[in-house]
Amino acid sequence: MTALRTITHHARRGLEIIKPAVHSRPQTTRAFSATIRRSGTCADQGSPFRSASFCGSSFGMILASFAVASAYLFHEQSTVQCEAAETPSLRQQRLISYDEVQKHATKDDCWVIINGLVYDMTDFLEAHPGGPSAIIQQAGKDASSKFTLLHPPDAIATLPPEYCLGAIDPETVPAPEEQELTEDDIRQAAAKEAMPPAADMLLVQDFENWAERVLSTTAWAYYRSASDEEATFHGNRDAWRRYFFRPRILRGDMSQGSTTTTFLGIPTSMPIFIAPAAMAKLGHPLGEVNLTKAAGMSGIVQAISANASCSLEEMFDARLEGQPLVFQIYLNKDRSASSALIKRVTQLGASAIILTVDVCWQSKRTLDVRAKLGEMNNVPAALSPTAPVAGVKGKSVSEAISGYQDSNLAWSDIAFVKKHTHLPVIIKGVQSVEDVQLCVEHGAQGVIISNHGGRQADYAPAPIDVLYELRELRPDLFSKIDVMVDGGVRSGADVVKALALGANAVGIGRPILYANGTHGEEGVERVLKIFQEEITNTMRNIGAKRIEDLKPEMVGPMGPWVGRNRPSYAPVTGPP
Repeated sequence: MTALRTITHHARRGLEIIKPAVHSRPQTTRAFSATIRRSGTCADQGSPFRSASFCGSSFGMILASFAVASAYLFHEQSTVQCEAAETPSLRQQRLISYDEVQKHATKDDCWVIINGLVYDMTDFLEAHPGGPSAIIQQAGKDASSKFTLLHPPDAIATLPPEYCLGAIDPETVPAPEEQELTEDDIRQAAAKEAMPPAADMLLVQDFENWAERVLSTTAWAYYRSASDEEATFHGNRDAWRRYFFRPRILRGDMSQGSTTTTFLGIPTSMPIFIAPAAMAKLGHPLGEVNLTKAAGMSGIVQAISANASCSLEEMFDARLEGQPLVFQIYLNKDRSASSALIKRVTQLGASAIILTVDVCWQSKRTLDVRAKLGEMNNVPAALSPTAPVAGVKGKSVSEAISGYQDSNLAWSDIAFVKKHTHLPVIIKGVQSVEDVQLCVEHGAQGVIISNHGGRQADYAPAPIDVLYELRELRPDLFSKIDVMVDGGVRSGADVVKALALGANAVGIGRPILYANGTHGEEGVERVLKIFQEEITNTMRNIGAKRIEDLKPEMVGPMGPWVGRNRPSYAPVTGPP
């Protein structure tokens, strides 16, 4: 991937496209509550979408988007200083030449340039969550492009101040060399030229189909990857097709209705939320900020990933007035870091904390690993999870961002999180009825039935199946804890099935990343609009004007409801 290796000659052109978006602020304060109220009108009403700025640009400008943050710092800041710039020694220090940086390019003596500053990373190599090789590959070079793509901008501030040696002398930095387009670059460019506008996407699947064509190999592999043979991934999607509706008729005037609801007391225009998903900058240079803005305009909740590629402040600052954000956390091996982070997001104004507990061990996310192998061996990475690729295994994107996560998790960790916040705590990754009960007993306010999108244990149960088991075996638990679900959801009909069975809300993950990768903020707004349309259409066509009209007897296993296939909650005779 050329964009990941260097800042090309297109950087200045790309900067002119992205800079207005970086600097833009709403001219007036837009109220989040007003967006929610609009959802109660007829299904064919909706706010117009803004025209896309990202997908309409030339390929050269798109290529440069990966280097925008570093280019922005270089061109727009009058001075660049280390965190410890107040000390006299650093104030008086001369600029460091590029030639000097190049002399420190080994494992035992490793300097890198990040956003105009020179860092000695030698002592940090073994502590780097992504492993030492990721830094060593950039030793003696400008690593700004790769750093910006994989890290929030405030990540560098976590290093000890003494790691920062000073500023690079811009007069000594060589001009970027012209780069020959790779096959991947050419493929992306052709696909972007052929891609229709966001408004022409009619199904959620349309965004996924185009994302496979227009995203870089690395981005697609990370977003689409699943564990091992991908049985869980495919099972998630297939499971939704095993549940069918039992529509009820003659329920009165269906021309009006509403999809507004709440979960954990948080208001939302429709019963979906953006599930926590990392690395949105792999698909678009503005990353998770696009998701925040689209969620605000659509009146729904965004769950922020602990591994987001934008900073917390960037996302919280992008909110509309009153817009709720939920924060997802993995517990750190250093629990003091986790407690500090929980307190930080609480102070920033998060509405709830999601504790993800289903990453007990780093899985092999096949496409992601193959993409890394292809990069290391300088061969195109296979897009099929079963295609063989030889070579030494390097760290995939998912491995590179997860090294800090603790695999030593216990039920007492719920109390640990609750100790450091007054916010509701949601446990994500629940995969059995028994563990829903235990979440109740340990004081959680919500659960997300999820198998991590098929990215952890292969052959784990589909979330919709666990939800059905919960309805059949322990319906009493729905009144004791808020139940959410995610995994394999690709239509509004899927959402309505979950709601009828008792879920309070449904998380949408990959479709959001795909839409962001194809059309940016406009794409995310459009995919959310498709869900809104399909939820409304499905509800009214099965006899439900409002969320509270949905009942378990409106959905169940496919096929005739006779014998053992008949749900226990299905009425025998008479009206519901």
